[in-house]
Amino acid sequence: MDTAPLYEDVADGPDGGQGYWLTTDDGLRIRVGVWSGGDKGTVLIFPGRTEYVEKYGRAAHALVKRGYNAISIDWRGQGLGQRMLPDRALGHVERFTDYQKDVRAVLGAVDTLGLAKPLFLLAHSMGGGIGLRSLMEGVAFEAAIFTGPMWGISLPAWRRTAGWTLSTLSRHAGFDTLLTPGTIREAYVDANPFPANTLTTDPDMYAYMQHQVRTYPDLSLGGPTYAWVNEALKECRTLSLRPTPNVPVCTFLGSGEKIVDAKAIHDRMARWPGGELVLVEGAEHEVIMEGGETQDRLFDRAADLFTRG
Repeated sequence: MDTAPLYEDVADGPDGGQGYWLTTDDGLRIRVGVWSGGDKGTVLIFPGRTEYVEKYGRAAHALVKRGYNAISIDWRGQGLGQRMLPDRALGHVERFTDYQKDVRAVLGAVDTLGLAKPLFLLAHSMGGGIGLRSLMEGVAFEAAIFTGPMWGISLPAWRRTAGWTLSTLSRHAGFDTLLTPGTIREAYVDANPFPANTLTTDPDMYAYMQHQVRTYPDLSLGGPTYAWVNEALKECRTLSLRPTPNVPVCTFLGSGEKIVDAKAIHDRMARWPGGELVLVEGAEHEVIMEGGETQDRLFDRAADLFTRG
């Protein structure tokens, strides 16, 4: 495990953060950012599609302040993780279950670094789908917080049908590594001004994200390939059919959610024994990036859940 860059000047995380390169069991290089100093346990942060370690610097600050270590990950194909295609602007994965190989590498790093246990999960969007599978497969998280988890993708019926048809065809016809229609090569926050965004209602947090990808363009990622869409749709369907894991959980969902399927979240949480669904009025997709009182409420609730287990 070698030292990796951590762009602390844009992360706004706790002092003493450290980046590391990890190698997955299929030979890919991914990156983690570690902020230590807590003795109550360690929170693994599973970011969404296009995201990167530094985006969760402020979240790490909130966790360390409450007594936890934090470790965030650059999934394969994004951030400084090894990109899957020669064109690094394209979001791609061969199989959605490959992300579990990244999870195993991070769990190994937790042991190597001697970070305090128990382990907890904070998972957003695509990371929420990855995290749900991890829980279903028995990864030993004591409790989990999800924000806008990707347990379904928000699409009109005609686009869902087209997405299934074209993305499935792409795997057989050899165009699965192409950018999907209606998406762009640029990072979302770099291409969209704050008033038009569907991520957060907090201008400071949006500027924080813009500053990161504009200062370090190597962190940015554009739209998904047909293969990523096909794999994501299949994974959401597969997970929806599996039993709910027996783990304490709290899920935050913004009332303005437009990116993931809110109905799928309501459905899953309705059959999660003891699970709590918190609806955040006025919030967009990235509840964790709403800032202010909303962020304080989220992390206070996380600390309470983690303490009770």
